[in-house]
Amino acid sequence: MLFIRRAFGGTDLDVTLRVARDGEQALEELAAPRPPDLVLLDLRLPRLGGLEVLAWLRAQAHLARVPVVVLTTSHEPRDVRGAYDVGATSYLVKPVNAEALRTLVQTLGLYWLRLNTPAPDG
Repeated sequence: MLFIRRAFGGTDLDVTLRVARDGEQALEELAAPRPPDLVLLDLRLPRLGGLEVLAWLRAQAHLARVPVVVLTTSHEPRDVRGAYDVGATSYLVKPVNAEALRTLVQTLGLYWLRLNTPAPDG
């Protein structure tokens, strides 16, 4: 997660990051009263995997419309298919290069947080 924090820090995006170190902490963070504008989700989480977190998230009425971008290291077709089957909005493979990761994060932020029009509540 350090690389993601650094990547966001290298952009002009004004975001508040809430980072979970494992799947169980992710559920705690997502259970907060105010839903996040965007969830970046790694499939390789300790204690509770990303697909389980995603399935739980999609079962919560107040989180049903939150975009979830899977950002992981796996290129495996079964992981991609599994993520979309459970409700991922997008699936991206983390670049290994720090500059490429910063560009990816900048693009994600630009699209999801500035250009995209989210579904209205209710």
